[in-house]
Amino acid sequence: MHNHRGKTIVITMIASSLALSGCNSSGGKKDADNAGTNGGVKTAGFPIVQDPIKLKMFTRTAPVNGPFADMPVFKDYEKMSNIQIEWTEAPTDGFAEKKNLMFASNELPDALYRSGLTPMEAVRYGSAGQLIPLEKLIDTYAPNLKKLMDTYPEIRTGITTPEGHIYAIPGIVTVNAARTDKRWINQAWLKKLNLQIPETTDELYEVLKAFREKDPTGSGKNDVIPMTARGGLAIVNQMAGSFGLDFQLGYNINLENDKVNIWMGSDRNKELLMYLNKLYSEKLLDQELFTQKEAQYLAKQGSGKTGFFFDQTNNPMLDTKVNDQYVGISPVKGPHGDRLQSNAAPVARDFGAFAITSENKYPEATMRWIDYFYSDEGSTLLRFGRQGENYELKDGIPYYTDAFLASGNQAKITPYAGGGAPHLISEKVASFINPPQVQEAQKKLDPFMPKVKYAAPMFDEQTAQKINTLRNDIDKYYDEQSTKFIVGALSFDKWGEFQSTLKKMKLDELQQLYQTTYDSLKKQK
Repeated sequence: MHNHRGKTIVITMIASSLALSGCNSSGGKKDADNAGTNGGVKTAGFPIVQDPIKLKMFTRTAPVNGPFADMPVFKDYEKMSNIQIEWTEAPTDGFAEKKNLMFASNELPDALYRSGLTPMEAVRYGSAGQLIPLEKLIDTYAPNLKKLMDTYPEIRTGITTPEGHIYAIPGIVTVNAARTDKRWINQAWLKKLNLQIPETTDELYEVLKAFREKDPTGSGKNDVIPMTARGGLAIVNQMAGSFGLDFQLGYNINLENDKVNIWMGSDRNKELLMYLNKLYSEKLLDQELFTQKEAQYLAKQGSGKTGFFFDQTNNPMLDTKVNDQYVGISPVKGPHGDRLQSNAAPVARDFGAFAITSENKYPEATMRWIDYFYSDEGSTLLRFGRQGENYELKDGIPYYTDAFLASGNQAKITPYAGGGAPHLISEKVASFINPPQVQEAQKKLDPFMPKVKYAAPMFDEQTAQKINTLRNDIDKYYDEQSTKFIVGALSFDKWGEFQSTLKKMKLDELQQLYQTTYDSLKKQK
C-alpha cells in the first residue's frame, strides 16, 4: 500500500521542452487490418512494425522473479509485435544506485521498465534531455493509456509537470480492491461472544474490550490481540476517515471546495489521537505497534488470535487456514458522523513505471509496445501467461490453472510479481489478488471510498525545494509527537504547544504551497 508518510520527499524541477521528431502522425484509430502507419509504425493492430526492431530496456527484478527473457509474456509478445527486447536486469537491492549511475554516466538504454522513477528523477532527467516528453506520443500511439487518462483525469494531474510534460507513465489500478486495505474482524469471536459487527468508534471500542476480557479463544490464557496494524503511524491512516480526515495530494490533506487543509494540528486530529491513545492505554491496541516488523504483523494475521486488523488481501489468513474466522467490515462511523475509507491509494498507483530515453530511435514503436499492457488483453498476458498452460478463463476472467498453482511458479512468469510493473490492474485481471472473500470485504468499503484521490503532484523546482525543507522538520516532529500522544508518553494538555510548534515550523506556508500547486493542476484540466 502506498503510504503518504514516506520519508523521501519529492523534489521536482522545471522541465525544459524537448522537440520530438516524428511525433506528428495523422494516423488515428483505424481497424487493425488497415491501420495508419508512421515511419513503419502502425497506430493499431499487430505487428507494430513490419520489419523487426530491437530495443534495450533496463528493469528491476524482484527476488521472486525468473529472467524476463524467459517469461511467456515477453516471448509471445515479441512474435506479435516484431519488437525484440534485450533486458538489462538489476535486482531490487541496489537498483536505485544502478539507475542513478546509468544516468550519471549517460549510458542509457532505450527505455526504463518497472523503473520506479520518482517525480524528482522524472523531471530532473527530463529537463536534462535524457528522458523524452511522452504526451504527444500518448495521444497518437497509446489509445489504451489515453482512454484511461480521459476516464480518470487524476492520472494526468499526477504525472504532468507544471510545464505540461509527461516524462514517465505509471502502473494503473482501476480495481478498488487493489487500492485499499480491508478491515478484517474476527467473526468467530463476535459470534462466540454474541456481539454485533461494530458500526461506530464507540461500538468498536466495546467490541475490542470484550475481545480482551472475555477469552474468545477459550484458552484461559488472555493471549489475544484485540486490534493491530502495520508498524508506525499506519494506524492513523486506517482510522483517520472516521474522524473526517483524508489523505489527498499524497499528504495529510483534506480538500474542501478546492481549498487545501493540512489537518495535522486540527481538533479532529486531536480526537483521532485521543481515541487511539484510549485503545493503546487499555491494551486494546497492539502494544508492539511501534516496534513490529512486517513479518511479525503478517504472522499475527495468520495466528487466529487477532480480533481486528487491516490488509489488502486474505493471503496470510489463507496460508494458515484461519480465513473463515474473518469478515471484512465498513469503516466505523466517528463522533461527527464521518465514515470515509481514507487510506485508498490513487488510481495511478505506481509512479514512474516506464520512461523512454533520448537514445531511443523508435519512440513511436516503443509507445505502442507499452500501451498494449494498459488493455485487459495485454494485462492478462503479462499477469497470467499462456491460456491453457498457465491459466484458464471462467466467465471471461483469467484464473491460474490448479496444475500451474501447484507448481509454485506464478512469480517466475510475470513481472507483476514484486510490484511496480507498468500495466493496468482492472476487475478483469485481478482474480489472484481479488478472490471472493476479498471482493466481499471490498463491497463494505466501496460506498465510503473518496470520489477522487489525488496523488502527490509534480512541483516546480522552487516549490519542491521549499516543500522539502519544510516537510523534513514538520514530518519528523509530527511522527514523533503523534507516537508519544498515542502511547501516553505525552499528555494531551500539551496539544496547544504541539499546535504552536507546527505553526512556528511554518505549516501555514506549507499549506499555501500545496494550494498554489493544486490550483495550477485544476487549470491544466
